[in-house]
Amino acid sequence: MRRRLGTALGLLAVVVAGGVLGLVSIGLPGPARTASEPPAPPPPSRTSASSAPAPAADQAAIATLARTLVDAITRADSAEFGTLACKPQTAAALKELQAKWDAAGPLRASLAGPPAIAGDDATVTVRVEGTGGHKETPFPLRRENGRWCVPG
Repeated sequence: MRRRLGTALGLLAVVVAGGVLGLVSIGLPGPARTASEPPAPPPPSRTSASSAPAPAADQAAIATLARTLVDAITRADSAEFGTLACKPQTAAALKELQAKWDAAGPLRASLAGPPAIAGDDATVTVRVEGTGGHKETPFPLRRENGRWCVPG
C-alpha cells in the first residue's frame, strides 16, 4: 500500500512539475504595467526587408499557376485542376471533385492577394464566391522537379 501511495505521489509530482515547466516555457504574464507605460515593442519579424525577392522566373511561373488555378475553379474544370497537381490524380478523385463543384453551382474565383514565396514553397490565397457566400482558401504551391505545382 505504501509503495503504491509513494508511486502515485511521485507520478503526481512529475505531472505537476511538467505543468509548471510548460507554463514557464510558454510565458507567464509579466508584472502589471501602469497606464503610463507603453507596451513592449513586438519581437522582430522573421522576414526581413533585406531578404531577396524570388527570382523573376519563379514569380512568373507562380503567377501563371495561380491564374490557371483560379480559371479551373471558376470553370469547375476538375480535369484542368488535376493537371496542376504535383502527383497524378486518380479518375475517382477528379470525379469526386467535379461532383462537389457541380453541386456548389456557379463559382467565381479570384486571387485574394499576391503570392507569398519562400524558396521552393509558395502560397496563393484564392477567394471563391458562390450562392452560399464566399471563402478565402490558401493553396500551398511547391516546386518539384523544376515545376511549380499544387501538392497533395
